[in-house]
Amino acid sequence: MSEQLALLPEYLTAHLQLALVALAAAALASIPLGVAVTRRRALEGPVLGLASVVQTIPSLALLAVMVPALAALGALTSARLGIELSSIGYLPAILALTLYGLLPILRNTVSGIEGVDPALREAAAGLGMTGRQQLLRVELPLALPVIVAGVRTAAVWIVGTATLSTPVGATSLGNFIFSGLQTRNGAAVLLGCAAAAALAIALDQLIRGLELGLRRRRRGLLAASLGALLALYAFTGLSFFAGRAGAARPVRIGAKTFTEQYVLAELLAGWLREEAALPTRVVHSLGSTVAFDALRAGQIDAYVEYTGTVWATLMKRDGAAPPRDQVLAEVERWLAERRIVVAAALGFENSYALGMRGADARARGLRRIGDLARQSPELAIGGDFEFFARAEWTALERGYGLAFRARRTMDPSLMYQALAAGEVDVISAYSTDGRLAAGDVVLLEDERGVIPPYDAIVLASEGFAAERPAGLAALRALAGRIDRTRMQRMNFAVDGGGRSPGEVAGELVAELRGRR
Repeated sequence: MSEQLALLPEYLTAHLQLALVALAAAALASIPLGVAVTRRRALEGPVLGLASVVQTIPSLALLAVMVPALAALGALTSARLGIELSSIGYLPAILALTLYGLLPILRNTVSGIEGVDPALREAAAGLGMTGRQQLLRVELPLALPVIVAGVRTAAVWIVGTATLSTPVGATSLGNFIFSGLQTRNGAAVLLGCAAAAALAIALDQLIRGLELGLRRRRRGLLAASLGALLALYAFTGLSFFAGRAGAARPVRIGAKTFTEQYVLAELLAGWLREEAALPTRVVHSLGSTVAFDALRAGQIDAYVEYTGTVWATLMKRDGAAPPRDQVLAEVERWLAERRIVVAAALGFENSYALGMRGADARARGLRRIGDLARQSPELAIGGDFEFFARAEWTALERGYGLAFRARRTMDPSLMYQALAAGEVDVISAYSTDGRLAAGDVVLLEDERGVIPPYDAIVLASEGFAAERPAGLAALRALAGRIDRTRMQRMNFAVDGGGRSPGEVAGELVAELRGRR
């Protein structure tokens, strides 16, 4: 827990930065738009309708959509204007959160202005006020408490949704939640949830003070609430720029959304700190394609990938794969054409596999996937978030004629629990998962070689390789130094032993350095 608490200031500050910037942007966009709607009634349907549609999009999907959208826009602006846009990190998160905060402020702005007593408008017109003067001196002041109530609602929504920014590379309190779920660290999940709830309540009460001050004309409460809110914005701005000034830019190490990736990302970060004296930062819980696109764009510097993922998902090869060495060679050539350096093959393979409870597999006489195919209509299969959308699953279906009774997608950390509880009969397992032996999970043989080899390889961006040759040399020194047994033990130390990925990786760094 002490390790998690040490990370709390960084994650809480980053979360506050996301929430406050998105809230300000949503207010600056929504209030003028709401005023325009009250002046041109034809705009009400389309504008409020569009804002409502945005609100119905699942928040995680809205965040995910921003990544390819910004990548496409960034390619256009870079070619035409020389302006590069980041497709991961704060920009996609802030854009998505801003869109998510529009509706309550927009709707309350329209309702607040429409709720102004018509007699007051007539009195203002009788005094000779122009339409602009009526808006600024009568309507907006009277509508302001209602508008602030909308801002209050938006603030709570944005703080909660910001926890989902982690998969697009933006640091937030969601880092606790995503990593905690994957590594079965309940303390981290609880800390992330509690901190997010506390921040939402604090902002809600702070903006409530503004609302009450305006409604009841209590100047002291209004001044105190406004001062506290401005102080938060000042802290946010200063912390944002202070974190980007002075110190050398850290090497950004990407990590996907499962235990092994957290351990390996911490390993790369610790190794670079010790071997090359480079500052590092881990960017947690990225999707496979998000991590790869971020590396190509130079938004992360290195991460661990698997040859099978490159072969099947990125190169879009289908059919039986050639031998391991040939796949690695072809993957290296393909990546080199895209200016990505394969710094090292770590020495182990972590392939997708189909796993069953040992007792069930033995009772049914199942040792191979071909045996499973005949009984699959009686069984349910569970897979991680990506598995059923990957080329490997399509190849397994076609190659073996698999047709399961039910197919369930779930968090990777829950698959073994679901298998043990009998919720599913088969899971998409990882061959280096330490829980295989502990849970008596049997991997079925892929006798037709449908699943490609999955050698773990360290990828580095061209910019990192050119700018930090000492860092690249340090990564190359990891080649062949981790075997499958060692990786399984590290994974189980986290999943089964409750240890942190950083602690487990730190031990390996010390061990590898001591061997020389």
